[in-house]
Amino acid sequence: MLAVGLMSGTSMDGVDAALIETDGVEAVRRIALATTPYDEGFRARLRDVMATALTMAAPARLAAIEAVADELTRAHAVVVGRLLDEAGVDAATIDVVGFHGQTIAHRPDRQWTWQIGSGPLLAELTGIAVVSDFRSADVAAGGQGAPLACAYHRALVARLGDEPVAVLNLGGVGNITWFGPSGWGSFDTGPANALIDDWVRAENGLSHDEGGRLAASGNVHEHVVASMMDLEWFDLPGPKSLDRADFSLEAARGLSLADGAATLTAFTAATVAAALRHVADRPARLLVTGGGRHNATLMAMLAERTGVAVMPVEAVGWDGDALEAEAFAYLAVRVWQGLPTSFPQTTGVPQPVCGGVVSAP
Repeated sequence: MLAVGLMSGTSMDGVDAALIETDGVEAVRRIALATTPYDEGFRARLRDVMATALTMAAPARLAAIEAVADELTRAHAVVVGRLLDEAGVDAATIDVVGFHGQTIAHRPDRQWTWQIGSGPLLAELTGIAVVSDFRSADVAAGGQGAPLACAYHRALVARLGDEPVAVLNLGGVGNITWFGPSGWGSFDTGPANALIDDWVRAENGLSHDEGGRLAASGNVHEHVVASMMDLEWFDLPGPKSLDRADFSLEAARGLSLADGAATLTAFTAATVAAALRHVADRPARLLVTGGGRHNATLMAMLAERTGVAVMPVEAVGWDGDALEAEAFAYLAVRVWQGLPTSFPQTTGVPQPVCGGVVSAP
């Protein structure tokens, strides 16, 4: 099947759209990618609705959130059109679109997770069948609802060989998928870029620490890292997940701009090192995807704190900018075919679940 996948992650930097051909099992052919950044005004509106969602005891359809959801859906439709135009592919040949939407709150302990974005509207705008709402069925069945890209990671890793390996996604929140003789599994590791981005935005108005240059110029305050790691959550085995807002900048308050960036970057690396204690087969290498792989300081700290070879996924021929979007194209095909999208070892759900809601054009 020809499938488009759409991803707007916890970094809230924009929409990634990927076109692949896949059977939803082993066969994957990557075809095209288009990325469109959000403007700062829309990012601000997204941050506002996230804050609104987290103040409520349960999801409610507020007018402001509905307006942002409509804007987000229409932006995704534009990116689909751009992707297909650039790839020279007719929309009529596309079988399905996998639409993740935007997570504005994630509370699996309360058995709810909230991704905004309308599958029916996107299907209407694109003229293509859409699979959306990938996480709710898993959470309703008792799972964490995240991570989900691990099924796609499994298909790609199957081609690499037998050595223990892990795929580390460093978006706003980090997650790891590990593979080895004992099997495979996945779970969230902790904040990845989220706190670093929030810090430099709050302290200097920047969107992120480009290349990790600020962190490289600062000093790591290890006592702050230790205090932030002093949470029971890091001692829990997977599967486990968290919300982007589960951690704050409070421990770094009072540090200089550069020292705060260095310390929060070290904290992200420390969370990954802690995560490796919970994998059955220690990986020989960490294949890093997501925006964090562009942060040279973070990559160096990861290697130092984990003692594992760390490399961007491009080292094995993947595209780290496309991987998450490709994953939701792959998952959409699995939903279309009635195949599981999450598993006990990835989300903690009691039985494999086929999540996702299909909307006809």
